Amino acid sequence: MPTSMSLAAFALMALAMVITPGPNMIYLLSRSILQGRTAGLISLLGVILGFLVYMLGAALGLTGVLLAVPLAYDAVRWLGAAYLLWLAWTAIRPGARSVLEPRRDLPHDGAQRLFMMGFLTNLLNPKIAVLYLSLLPQFVEPDRGPILGQFLILGLTQITISFSINLTIVFLAGTVASWLAARPSWLVVQRGLMGTVLAGLALRLALERRPV
Repeated sequence: MPTSMSLAAFALMALAMVITPGPNMIYLLSRSILQGRTAGLISLLGVILGFLVYMLGAALGLTGVLLAVPLAYDAVRWLGAAYLLWLAWTAIRPGARSVLEPRRDLPHDGAQRLFMMGFLTNLLNPKIAVLYLSLLPQFVEPDRGPILGQFLILGLTQITISFSINLTIVFLAGTVASWLAARPSWLVVQRGLMGTVLAGLALRLALERRPV
């Protein structure tokens, strides 16, 4: 299994990713405000299923290719870094709208649709693709045991962290919306912080070396 240092470093990175607002956070926040906590919880379960699909797909299929073919690993790494830089720019560009501003134009949906929308929101979330296809493989150490087992441990660590943070968001959605409404200037600060975090992750990804 991964070393305690690697696991801790990955956990910190996963935490930084989940608290950096993105499609999952804004969807759960908006849905919880519009339809209540139950709708938010159902949507969150769909989000978690999306994580599981990414984790199993990456662990079973992609890892071997990335570790065996240096060109493929580097291509994914650079694409991931470029995407993170693009996200950073969209956060700080003039006229950008903070993703923490919840949408209030969502329709009221039933449980099945809520679950599927949560699932698809996560499955089509490029930030999660970057996490599982570019960042996570860098914490896999072939000399520490079966790669599949390490992938599952890291993936479950990320899912646990994400579930905990997003569950808090669902339960505090109303409070968050009221707090932001009373402090619009904080949204500007949030955009700056988000851009800085994303740019830092992009730099780290670009400088990482392929595990051997």
